[in-house]
Order: sequence, then C-alpha cells, then structure tokens
Amino acid sequence: MTSTREFTAPLIPSPQPPIMPLLVVGSVAIDNVTTPRETRENLLGGSATHFAYAASFFTSVRLVGVVGADWPQEHTNLLGSRGIDTSGLQTIANGKTFTWTGKYHDNMNDRDTLDVQLNVFGEFNPELPEAYRRAKYVFLANGVPAVQMNVLSQVPGRRLAVADTMDLWINTARDDLEELMLKLDGLVINDSEAKLLTGTENLALAGHIVREMGPRFVIIKKGEHGAMFFSEHETYVLPAFPTEKVIDPTGAGDSFAGGMMGYLAEQDNFEPETLKTAMAYGILVASFNVEGFGLERMQQVAREDIDDRMEAYRKMLSF
Repeated sequence: MTSTREFTAPLIPSPQPPIMPLLVVGSVAIDNVTTPRETRENLLGGSATHFAYAASFFTSVRLVGVVGADWPQEHTNLLGSRGIDTSGLQTIANGKTFTWTGKYHDNMNDRDTLDVQLNVFGEFNPELPEAYRRAKYVFLANGVPAVQMNVLSQVPGRRLAVADTMDLWINTARDDLEELMLKLDGLVINDSEAKLLTGTENLALAGHIVREMGPRFVIIKKGEHGAMFFSEHETYVLPAFPTEKVIDPTGAGDSFAGGMMGYLAEQDNFEPETLKTAMAYGILVASFNVEGFGLERMQQVAREDIDDRMEAYRKMLSF
C-alpha cells in the first residue's frame, strides 16, 4: 500500500511595492521671519527643504540644492534624520547660503519680502548624481525655468514631472517658463500667479488656460481656501483644513506639494482618484506646517498624526 502525503508549499511573503524615490531640486535657505506676534531668525527654510521634509512622511526623498560655508551642519543632520538623501546638497566653501527675510501682515496671508540674498543659489545649475538621474518622480521646486529645464533633461526616464514657479519668473523669464510647461506633467502655482500668467481674474478659467499651455494637470493653491485641480476631464476644489493657530505660513505651499508628490510616489501611480487623495494629503501636511515657525511643528508630527487628520478631514467633507 502506497501512502501519499500532501505537499504544502512554504509561505512566501507577498512582495511589498518598491518605494519610489522622489527627486526634488530647488532652494535650500536660511529664513528670517516676522509675524504680528514674533520675529525669528536663522530658520531652516527654502522651497526644496520644506518640500523634502513633507514628502519624507510618505516616501524616500533625494534632495538637490546648494548652500554656503555658513550652512549649519545641524540642518543637514535634521534632514538626514528623516531619511532624506542629502548627497546632492552641494556646499560652496567660499560662499553664503541663500537668505530670505520677510514680514507677514496681520491677516497672515499677505507678506512683504524685506530682503533677498540669492548668494550661491544665484549661480545654481546642478549636475545630478548618477543615481538621481534614474528618478521616476521629479519635483522642480521654485527656481529659474532654464535651470528647471536643464534638470529635466537629466532624468529622461521620469514618469511624473511637476514644477512650481513664481511671479518673478512669469515677469522676467516667461518664454523659458512657457517652454518648460510643454515638458511638464503638472504645474503648481498660487492664485495670484495664475491670474498674472493668464491675465484673467477668473481662477476657473485661468486653470484651464494654464493647462492648455502644456501641463496635463494644473493645481492652483489658494492658501487658507484650499486648492483647485484642473485636468482635461476633471475640475474640483478641496478646502483647507481648519487650523486654529497659524504661527508661520512660510513654506506651506512647498509642504503641500511635498505631501502630494510624496503620496503619489508612495502609491506609485497617479490615477485620478490617487491624485485627489494626494492633494488632500498635501493640504493636511501644509496645515501642520503653518502651526510652527520653520519646520518646528513638522518635527513633532508622525505619519499617524497626518492619517488621523485625514480621517477628520474626510468626515468634514462628507454630508
């Protein structure tokens, strides 16, 4: 009599989706901020910095920027503590770091730039490390459009490229900006920039005009009023999360972009429903950012806190 024994294959854990590194290129700065209640100096700032820190809650981040000899090592250590790869952060030994000084009005929405010292950032035109050139997700934080185009040329295998810009480049480098937009998947701008770029006060119309300039989708940031999304087939508005204490709005827009792009890279897709959720995460990360000066509040936050706020945000939007 021949006995048979059932064969059971060993359990093999399901493979986890690979973490998609997110590349960000932009300013790394020292900020001096005055609000109606307080003045703080020598804060860690810069568009790429706020973006990278926000995105690090979701995925691995590779940061490219430039600083001077006055750059505190503690700032690099802080970024490294979030797992942000700073090997692309260049130090110019005889240079000074980009410095921004600004003052907010009583409404905490409007601000005056009191002083800008571009320093080493004024000559910034990066050559990406070889490993960075394989990035699939790329964010071009606010910077010279010609430099942003140079960066794009170094990541030919990208799946998603999104950029930010500002009124300075709309006024002084519009031709380069329009050429850049033809190469982008997405553009993130604020409401005043959208009006300046299109010549219309109607944001719904402005969003579609900008999209017709090249990007597959456009996001218009509206500060305390949330953000608007425009694609060929969808237009919608997501409100801001009600934040009781606004301490320092600096970097809120960059944090929004970081949360959004970080989530897209984590999910490794940018289907319409994923994009909508990503925008919501961006709004929520920005709501934490404004609750402290610089990155102080963000250092107290964990992914669980963001997810808890997402649950509250979903309940707020259901009716």
